[in-house]
Amino acid sequence: MPCFYEGIYRWTNQNSEKLVMAQMRDLDTGKVYIGPEDPKDDRSKTTLNGDKEYEGTLASTGPAFIGGHSEDAKGVVNIGTDAADFSPKVAGRAVDIEGDVKIVTESGKALDIEGNTVQEGNTTQEGTITASSTVKASNFVGDISTTSGTPPGCKLFDLPHPNIKGHRLRHGCVEGPEAAIYVRGKVSVDGIIELPDYWQNFVDKETISVHLTPIGAYQELFVDRIEYGKRVFIKNQAGGKIDAFYQVWADRAGEKLIVEYEGETPADYPGDSSLYSVAGYDYDVRDDHAHYRTTDI
Repeated sequence: MPCFYEGIYRWTNQNSEKLVMAQMRDLDTGKVYIGPEDPKDDRSKTTLNGDKEYEGTLASTGPAFIGGHSEDAKGVVNIGTDAADFSPKVAGRAVDIEGDVKIVTESGKALDIEGNTVQEGNTTQEGTITASSTVKASNFVGDISTTSGTPPGCKLFDLPHPNIKGHRLRHGCVEGPEAAIYVRGKVSVDGIIELPDYWQNFVDKETISVHLTPIGAYQELFVDRIEYGKRVFIKNQAGGKIDAFYQVWADRAGEKLIVEYEGETPADYPGDSSLYSVAGYDYDVRDDHAHYRTTDI
C-alpha cells in the first residue's frame, strides 16, 4: 500500500492510521508515489532515465504543504517560511531557485505579486506594460517618449499603426509655458460641469479656463461662474438649450514654471529642478547630444 509521511501514515481502504515509529527517520527509495493505488495516477511514469525511473523522483496527486504556509490550499504547491525548528539563511525567503523558471498561465495572470520586487539584470518584454502608478527611470530609452535632446527638440510618441500593418504613428506632445492639465466632455441641460475631486489642492484655481463648442446650432453660451474650483456653471444668453462640448484647463498648483532664464544647460534653471524631468537631460540622454548635457546621470 502507498504511504506518505508527516510523521508516518499508512493508508487502509477507508481510514488512515498513524504509526508511532520514531526510530524510522529516513526514507531510502528510488521513487516516492503519493496518491490512489487503483487507479494509479502517476504523471511521472514517462519521465525516465533510459529504461528506468530517475532516482529520487517524487510524484504526488494531491496538494503539497511545505513550511509555515497557512492551512488554506491556495495552490497545488503551498510554500511558507520557517518550518518547525528550521529557518532559512535569508530571513523570510520561502523559495530559492538556482536555474531558469517558466510559467504558463491558465488564468491569464501568470505572476501575481503583492509587494515590492528587486531585479538585477535586463528584462525583455513581449507585449504591453500597463502601470497604474508612476513609472520611474534614471535613463529611459524607447518608443514611448523620444526626443532629439537638442533645443528646440520636441517630445514624441511613436507607436505601431493601429490600422495599417507595417506602419507606425508618430505624434508630438502639446507644449506650453505651464504645467497644464485638462478635462473634457459634454455639458447639457443643467449647464453644470463637475470638475474632478482631485483638482482640489492640485490645480491653481485662479488659472482655470473653459472652452465651449456648441453642438448642432449656434448657442450664446458663456461661463456664468466657477464655484470653488469644483464646478463650472454655463448659461445661454438667449435662454435656449445648452448642448456643447467642453475643455477645462488649469495650471498645477505650486511653483510656477520659469519659461525663460539665463543659462547654458538645464542645470542653470533658477527654480526647483526637483519638480521636473527634462528630456535629453534627466532621461533619454544620447551620445550625439552630449553638448546639451555637461554632467552624467
